[in-house]
Amino acid sequence: MMKTIVSLRRAALISTCALAAPALAVAAGGLTALAPLERGRWEVRDLDGGGPRPALCLGDPARLVQIEHPGPACPIEVLRSGNGEATAQYSCSGRGFGHTHIRVETPRLVRIDTQGLNNGKPFSYRLEAKKAGRC
Repeated sequence: MMKTIVSLRRAALISTCALAAPALAVAAGGLTALAPLERGRWEVRDLDGGGPRPALCLGDPARLVQIEHPGPACPIEVLRSGNGEATAQYSCSGRGFGHTHIRVETPRLVRIDTQGLNNGKPFSYRLEAKKAGRC
């Protein structure tokens, strides 16, 4: 009986830590301005007329920094974060780099300005991302 209670407590602690991990990763990484963002399915659209982009399942808001370079996380250098805004740059070895500014309008809506090189081709976007539901 006691062993079961200990196992249940341990499972509850592990699941709590798993849910809190993305917020802690953002805060620890210096992107504190992005910590309030809600996790889930986010729709992204190009504000310069490029149309909709693929939706993404947002677990770690730092993913928005390298939105042009999906896949493995690249090293990010936080240049500024606070008062609902974050600016960071990143470099993805062999794939390119980017410089991104994110303005948090609400925990469910952000504006993203990003530019850089992706596989040798320049990119520059103004995007809007908004929470659309669960993943």
